[in-house]
Amino acid sequence: MPRLALYALIVCLLAVAAAVVSFSRGSLLGIVWVLIVGLSSNMCWYYVKRGKAEKSVSR
Repeated sequence: MPRLALYALIVCLLAVAAAVVSFSRGSLLGIVWVLIVGLSSNMCWYYVKRGKAEKSVSR
């Protein structure tokens, strides 16, 4: 797994935890965390696919 994909996955997991905590405390700030989860998961998916494409081209 490429390093940037790993970083994006970590951000995604931390944002999920932050959203759960935020919603459990009754704050609407959790909506922002959910949006960050969506963005970081898309970034992770992109970097994984890009890494696989680079590996297949270099062979």
